[in-house]
Amino acid sequence: MKVIFNNIIPVKGFAAINLFGVLFVRNGFAVTDRMLNHERIHTAQMREMLYVFFYIWYVIEWVFRVLGTLRSFARIRGDVAYHNISFEREAFKREMNVNYLKKRKLFAWLKYLK
Repeated sequence: MKVIFNNIIPVKGFAAINLFGVLFVRNGFAVTDRMLNHERIHTAQMREMLYVFFYIWYVIEWVFRVLGTLRSFARIRGDVAYHNISFEREAFKREMNVNYLKKRKLFAWLKYLK
């Protein structure tokens, strides 16, 4: 995975963002093996969704998750919504398993929809 350190992408407050399989990391943040594995899982998800559909699904699911937090917390909880996106749930659950991608089944993230 190509890693690019810079001061522009991602915006302040975020450590890294994976755009089309390239990891952009904010200067001053360390790239750990755990982070790389997490982002590699996202890259696998992107490939199977032909990249563009990954981002469309991601945004739509995030909006639905945000709306779900309004009922629960009476205010927008973007952080809760983010952690409940199926792509993120799979990546967070499997980021410590360096062998996960070798045996990962296509569309494995679907089982993390709730």
